[in-house]
Amino acid sequence: MIHSLFLINASGDIFLEKHWKSVVSRSVCDYFFEAQERASEAENVPPVIPTPHHYLLSVYRHKIFFVAVIQSEVPPLFVIEFLHRVVDTFQDYFGSTNVGDQLPTGQLSVVPWRRTGVKYTNNEAYFDVIEEIDAIIDKSGSTITAEIQGVIDACVKLTGMPDLTLSFMNPRLLDDVSFHPCVRFKRWESERILSFIPPDGNFRLLSYHVSAQNLVAIPVYIKHNISFRDSSSLGRFEITVGPKQTMGKTVEGVMVTSQMPKGVLNMTLTPSQGTHIFDPVTKLLSWDVGKINPQKLPSLKGSVSLQAGTSKPDENPTINLQFKIQQLAISGLKVNRLDMYGEKYKPFKGIKYMTKAGKFQVRT
Repeated sequence: MIHSLFLINASGDIFLEKHWKSVVSRSVCDYFFEAQERASEAENVPPVIPTPHHYLLSVYRHKIFFVAVIQSEVPPLFVIEFLHRVVDTFQDYFGSTNVGDQLPTGQLSVVPWRRTGVKYTNNEAYFDVIEEIDAIIDKSGSTITAEIQGVIDACVKLTGMPDLTLSFMNPRLLDDVSFHPCVRFKRWESERILSFIPPDGNFRLLSYHVSAQNLVAIPVYIKHNISFRDSSSLGRFEITVGPKQTMGKTVEGVMVTSQMPKGVLNMTLTPSQGTHIFDPVTKLLSWDVGKINPQKLPSLKGSVSLQAGTSKPDENPTINLQFKIQQLAISGLKVNRLDMYGEKYKPFKGIKYMTKAGKFQVRT
């Protein structure tokens, strides 16, 4: 029922929070702070505040606001009564009628995730957009399922208390987004701009999901010819790997694996590039391809030996593919600009992109 609980002191600091499901960004409390500014007295803040995706229900006792975040409609009096019982529990535990004087309210900084007095000789802010594509391709080359799991990882080493904004060329691509608590959620909802005071050092700014198949491009393909004969102990194995939708970027780190049928005794194969291994015990074929040269596509060809008296395998093997593509976000996501406010120096800024395979299967 209650998704998250925030405790806010008289100074407007969120000094304690509890999440029962996934973490809700502190920026949801911006709606509460706006209502607090409009109220003449603390007691006049509305107990129920609707937001686009949540309801904020609060009680004010002992100089503290207890703010519950609700994601679905529930009886508000039930939640408010629960919050009063939480306050009573705090009061019993601390043994004081003035809980607000007992609970810790001090912060090292007005921004909880960033310490004060940060100084660097070289001021730098780098962001990595990393996308992992999961896909299943049928034997005719059509896409059965495809989706992208993406993250933006940051390495920020900036002096002072910088305030950053990161905008995208096509922010509507992002679906099911999860933010670091530093992101001002309300501005993202209204403008689709990431506005935040960053933590110091390395952190994950956000993660996202792209599940609409028409938005998921398939960057590589496998052309295959794998056949077994009914009356023969030999079969044919031939696969070729090539780039499909890569915007001219190089596909590298390519590794092909395939679990062959139990009846396969051995494989005699010749790769046009890279190295391959077939384990006759586990029946696992591995081909380390390396980079794909579009002018000379890598291929692996040869024969398959079946155990004598073994019937033709019921199904052809599935091919699993690993790869990575530097400087490409396969979803088409692209950062438009990164700006800094609040400090006068000019930092070094950089954006890198990478696409890699997650669970990428081709059925033959």
